[in-house]
Amino acid sequence: MTHPSFSLARDELRDLLFASTFESDHQTIRDVLLDPIFDPVPGLNMEQAGRLAYARSRHVHAALERPLQILAKPRRLFALAEWPSLLDVASFSLLMVHYNLCLGTVFDHAQGREDLEALTEALDSLTSFGPYMATELGYGNNVAALETEAVYDRNSQTFTLNTPGVQAQKYMSYSGFGDIPKVATVMARLKIDGKDHGVYPFLLRLSTESGLCPGIRATLCPEKPVQGLDNGLTWFDNVRLPRSSLLHGDMGHFTEDGRFEVGAGNARARFLRAMSRIVPGRLCVASAALGASRASIYITLRYGQQRLTNAPGTNDMPVIEYRSFQRPVFSALASAYAMTLLLNEAKARYLACEAEPAADVVSLINITKALATWDATAVIAECRERCGAQGIFSANRIADYGSLLQGLVTAEGDNLVLLGTVAGQIIAQPWQGAQPPSPGRPSRLAEPEWLIAALAYREHQLWLAIREEMDADERGYFETWNDAMNPGLELARLRGERIALEQMWNASLHARQDEAKAALVLLTALYGLNLLHRSAAWFLAHEVIDGGQALSLPGLIDQQCVALRAHVPILIDGFALSPELLRAPIAHDDYLQAFCRQVGANVD
Repeated sequence: MTHPSFSLARDELRDLLFASTFESDHQTIRDVLLDPIFDPVPGLNMEQAGRLAYARSRHVHAALERPLQILAKPRRLFALAEWPSLLDVASFSLLMVHYNLCLGTVFDHAQGREDLEALTEALDSLTSFGPYMATELGYGNNVAALETEAVYDRNSQTFTLNTPGVQAQKYMSYSGFGDIPKVATVMARLKIDGKDHGVYPFLLRLSTESGLCPGIRATLCPEKPVQGLDNGLTWFDNVRLPRSSLLHGDMGHFTEDGRFEVGAGNARARFLRAMSRIVPGRLCVASAALGASRASIYITLRYGQQRLTNAPGTNDMPVIEYRSFQRPVFSALASAYAMTLLLNEAKARYLACEAEPAADVVSLINITKALATWDATAVIAECRERCGAQGIFSANRIADYGSLLQGLVTAEGDNLVLLGTVAGQIIAQPWQGAQPPSPGRPSRLAEPEWLIAALAYREHQLWLAIREEMDADERGYFETWNDAMNPGLELARLRGERIALEQMWNASLHARQDEAKAALVLLTALYGLNLLHRSAAWFLAHEVIDGGQALSLPGLIDQQCVALRAHVPILIDGFALSPELLRAPIAHDDYLQAFCRQVGANVD
């Protein structure tokens, strides 16, 4: 029987991780995944796995409110990003592209338009899936340079959508299964009377049950591990579209005589507006990454409490008791909490914007997306290794999460590009707020407030050093910035980690339950000590710590892990996961029996 104080502390941790929205936004989505349609189906080829992902996506859609209703409540959208990938990474991809990117663009720029009612209803009812076609084979993430063109003819009031060359083929969009009805949002250059007005979104019927529509060609891309979806190369051969297909929003309008007048602002501003779903998409990507990170930790720590090994004086020591297991996995637990709280802060700031998110909010979202996906990649790799051979099997989930993260680190913007953009903005602007002083040498390194002060001091010193070097450099701008790029990336990363540490410390200060508070204090110190250890050479060189303190860091980290050991069960219970949900044999209370059942072994 669970002690009442344990339940209260667990619930407080769950509310912390899900920003007090678990019951309102997450619970029903989580419960959908308990349906047998998400049970493992071994032996599928890639096409069969892909078609199963479409069936599972339809099931999720049918069990929840309509997509347009979800789009009107962003926290619900972020919750939808967090759960399906735990059981089927391909379903996550389909749902997020359909809800956030394809239909989300309609929601932002053409909501309520009667001339698009049929296509919008097809997407909202999921009688058609919605690919999003922005990326092109020759341009990758450089969507602003895409070449697909939509040429407007005022006389017929139609557009001609065309792919001008091999480099302009739409790349990675879900177009390979031509017999699945689809309505696509396509980003193309709007051209009128020979003038290029930049990139705009268009909505068009891509395919029906009978196949691809006239003038559209598609070829499957090579197979991807785990994600058996129909990523394709798509080519448009002078496809005629009605003028209603242009999702112009406030980026322009048609006059009564059929002319199209471009909206106010420059082409760059209109492009960012046209790509409006990318910013919330980054929050969706980070949500999925951290969901997979927490699930990997949950599975690994439950397995670690049961997996017995030989040890001096005993033959039945659980691997969780070894320092070599505790340091990497407990550190992963600390970083998962820290990144989740950073993500919660980014979501809160985004939701607080009544109009377009401010530049500082977008910068925080970009940092969060990069750090969350990088951190999850490292956590999942560590968990897979700590589970040994069991970590390799798809049935135990962790290996599949690794494949998911390979895509997420570049989805909705390559991490290095995002952080590089943020770094450039930070360096170009005056320092915001007071200049952090040197924190002084502490008597105790594992003090969260000192660790925060130390990170803030390093952040400011990095900013100063980069600015001074760039100001003194008399070469061209590219050469100057190129040399500052890597220190700038570290600066942007450090800003996100410092905010994450602050958020975790603040959470510990406001915790009401004693066990939750104690666990959060230890987690905060462990996360901060690991950041200090990573940059110990810098702190030593700047006399923030001395040589003895630098050498003591590995031992201090181990001590934090020892103190944290008793709190592990409640910390992972805060994830709102269960063996029944994840269906990973090694997460069960009796993993031996669960694994034998999984493989059909007779254990009678």
